[in-house]
Amino acid sequence: MDEQTEELRDIFMEVSDEGTVTESQEADRGSLTGGDDADRIAAVIDQMRERYEFATDLDADALETVVRGYFDGRTDSDLAADLDVSRDTVARARLDLHLIRDRDREAPFDLDSLRDLADASTAEAATELGVSDSTVRRYRRVLDAEAESRRVSKRFYSAFTDAIPDADLSEAMTQEAVEDGLDDATDGMETNVSF
Repeated sequence: MDEQTEELRDIFMEVSDEGTVTESQEADRGSLTGGDDADRIAAVIDQMRERYEFATDLDADALETVVRGYFDGRTDSDLAADLDVSRDTVARARLDLHLIRDRDREAPFDLDSLRDLADASTAEAATELGVSDSTVRRYRRVLDAEAESRRVSKRFYSAFTDAIPDADLSEAMTQEAVEDGLDDATDGMETNVSF
């Protein structure tokens, strides 16, 4: 202890009825930043509902369950069982909330081909790509969710991660990072070049 600290300790001991200077410390267990903020999650969902037309009629509590489940790495099937809805309903709700999984992009065709067919009808795109109409609709929903998210610089996704303290950590441990567009920009580049 330095001289000033010792003097402060002595003063404290004189004016206080306490027999010790130190306070016992209890560390909270769990998240490093405390609990999550359910009100913030609900507010983000409300903002999104005001801005976008949702494909499902799930209530706010169910949508919050989808958000938390996504960041906990739970599957759409698990969440569907908890909510007593179809897996497709959970997937649509997740896309409404701009929560896109890497496997959502695993189409049986190149997604750029579907982007090129943006003006084509579902039936025309399905014929061109050699898949069913439902497959085209599914991947168009994914592309639409990605486009909406990019238009707002992934603001809603970031707001969810801010409201759920361990979201970034959980997501990193449960799924691959969100695509950032660099893959397309560097596709076909030579990386092992010697000068």
